[in-house]
Amino acid sequence: MPPPTNLSGKELERIALNLNPGGWAIEASRPLATLLGSCVSVCLFDPKLMIGGMNHFLLPKGSNVNNNDQDVILNGDYSMEVLVNGLLNKGARKNRLVAKAFGGGTIVSSIRMAIGERNAEFAQEWLQREGIPLLASDFSGPWSRKIIFVPNTGEAFCRRLPTSQPDAALVAKAELEYENSLGMPKKIVGKKIELF
Repeated sequence: MPPPTNLSGKELERIALNLNPGGWAIEASRPLATLLGSCVSVCLFDPKLMIGGMNHFLLPKGSNVNNNDQDVILNGDYSMEVLVNGLLNKGARKNRLVAKAFGGGTIVSSIRMAIGERNAEFAQEWLQREGIPLLASDFSGPWSRKIIFVPNTGEAFCRRLPTSQPDAALVAKAELEYENSLGMPKKIVGKKIELF
């Protein structure tokens, strides 16, 4: 059941499914939310089916150095493809999809060679190449952003959050720790699991 249309941003945020870096989701009713620093989030919407999805990627493209599963889930190439394919599997049509995109902030100017700017450029180029209209965007700047996407209406809300130097360092540290944790081997307790 879709959320009532008269909910405030705070109420939508309270019931939203939160996405972490490398995450994506497709919904017909529940709002989706994420917090962005240098990352980018693209919201795709099929206005005929009233269904949408959102992703959150950390890097524009996967590196050739660490070509592993953890690297793949964080990059924009993978994130955009899986989001579009997920919507197509739900009955959406690519020629009906429209987009809204956010993020790419420079909250710590020394981090990773303008990764936020590269993420924003990647998102715009990818959407243009795939013929998906970008209806609204909010990229760059020295702030983080809270994004809420309502997939049954296509509405997206972006709140810019001022970032002090200590806050920026915390966001950068959290992003780096998350990225590093994905590359660490997981200890399995109990039965051995064989992947095939």
